[in-house]
Amino acid sequence: MSTFNRSKSINQRTLGVGTPRTASFGSPRVKLTSVSHWFRWLVVIGALFPFSIAIAGGYFYLLPSLTQAFQGFGTSKVNDSMEECNLFDGNWVFDESYPLYNASECPFAEQGFNCLGNGRRDEDYLRWRWKPKRCDIPRFNVHGILERLRNKRVVFVGDSMSRTQWESLICLLMTGVEDKNSVYEVNNHNITKRIRFLSVRFNSFNFTVEFFRSVFLVQHVWMPRHVPRRVRSTLKLDKMDDISNQWVNSDILIFNTGHWWVPEKLFETGCYFQVANTVRLGMSIPVAFRIALDTWASWVEKMIDTNRTHVFFRTYEPSHWSEQSHRLCNMSDIPISEAGGKDRSVFSDTILEAVKNLTVPTTVLHITSMSALRSDAHVGKWNSNPSIPDCSHWCLPGVPDMWNEILLSYLLSQS
Repeated sequence: MSTFNRSKSINQRTLGVGTPRTASFGSPRVKLTSVSHWFRWLVVIGALFPFSIAIAGGYFYLLPSLTQAFQGFGTSKVNDSMEECNLFDGNWVFDESYPLYNASECPFAEQGFNCLGNGRRDEDYLRWRWKPKRCDIPRFNVHGILERLRNKRVVFVGDSMSRTQWESLICLLMTGVEDKNSVYEVNNHNITKRIRFLSVRFNSFNFTVEFFRSVFLVQHVWMPRHVPRRVRSTLKLDKMDDISNQWVNSDILIFNTGHWWVPEKLFETGCYFQVANTVRLGMSIPVAFRIALDTWASWVEKMIDTNRTHVFFRTYEPSHWSEQSHRLCNMSDIPISEAGGKDRSVFSDTILEAVKNLTVPTTVLHITSMSALRSDAHVGKWNSNPSIPDCSHWCLPGVPDMWNEILLSYLLSQS
């Protein structure tokens, strides 16, 4: 306030206004002073007039830009806060309130992922919670989530890692349902890796949580014609999976792919890449993966109703096989402090690039680095076939629960 008064006083002295002076108009000397006074006024006004015109013109010229700038400021602040609160930059902290459910009491948890039920003795792997460095993930509120999902359709699309996350979400949600019989698989299917479609209905809340097995997202075709003998099947990189029309009209749509994009699942089984009618025998996996994701992105742009569907894409989750052999798991007793290079993946980088160019709002669940630290949480030898260790899939409860907590935190923040 004092600064404003000082400025006002200076302006008053400069312009010759303020407290009026007493003058005798009968004196010739006073008349001269009066003329001089008015002359100074004219000089000041003449100097200020062009300046005022310039200010006014500039105001009207810049007004729209200023308005946009201040409107954008609010958006920037939101984005800045999201960047400051990177949910995927953090650490695993021990938390006695975990796990959030018992896999043996959840009929939709696959027996092969129930490590505790399969004989694992230590339980510490169940009690780790992900803690971002600059913020907190809201504590899991099952009743709030169930209400948020009322009358909705949740769809997971991808490989067995996606199915694990699907199972995890169902088990988490069932902890808030009193009548467990009101939750059922709509086709009475058992949970197995062979089935391409599974749908669990929460009848009391009128919503479904569905899983579509599409390990590549694009079409896989057997025995194409007029190809070399070594080609037993092809991936049509420019065609979406033939079940993709069933993914539309969902409210929450979560994609993942990556673990099948390896030589053992492709070239060693006689599967090669195809674009249009041409089989590309020499095409590398990273190049093919990028083409497939461009096809996915085009499908999203064309098929997704942004007024209804929120699209997510979960990045690649690393395995922890022994470096010397893919027959042993390189597992630890607790989360490791250094990812050892597993926090980066060409698949995750490609996913980020593909999503960046989308006009349809899509949220990337960038779980690669956080999962890379959990070498303690894989199925290992505690699966349905102990003679074949599993260093790729995760125990339930476990790491996929945290993926879902992050997913649900996004949904709650929107509501």
